[in-house]
Amino acid sequence: MKLMKVVEAALESSRFAVLATEGAGQPHASLVAITPVESYRQLIFATYRSTRKFSNLSLNRKVAVLFEVENIDKPGLQKSHVITAFGNAKEILPEDRDSAISVHLKRHPDLESFLHSEDCTLIVVEVETYQIVQGIDNVMWWTIDKLDET
Repeated sequence: MKLMKVVEAALESSRFAVLATEGAGQPHASLVAITPVESYRQLIFATYRSTRKFSNLSLNRKVAVLFEVENIDKPGLQKSHVITAFGNAKEILPEDRDSAISVHLKRHPDLESFLHSEDCTLIVVEVETYQIVQGIDNVMWWTIDKLDET
């Protein structure tokens, strides 16, 4: 299977991820509900503007988004791998907010009141690179352009 399809399938099966941000020299990790957009090129999540993650994103747009994918390889045997998306995050523009909320709600209908709260904003991560870890000695790095070629 093409690596691009592996990343797409992993994103489709993973509803939550760990978002890593940095502010004032301190790392910060947060669990976020993610929605892939434009295949594997963008990830959307929501946050309150009053959070540390939003404050960090205001100072430094570079992020890492890590999610785990579990596969059933053979009957009773479970394998997993970890994928990290690296890229730049930015607040979704007001004119794009309604369509982004609609897309995010399809995947996370339980977030409706959160997404419509006054302090909530939506963030899009423009993914530049994926790191795919399938074992301690099996680590691959793929840029978006290289994924398109696989």
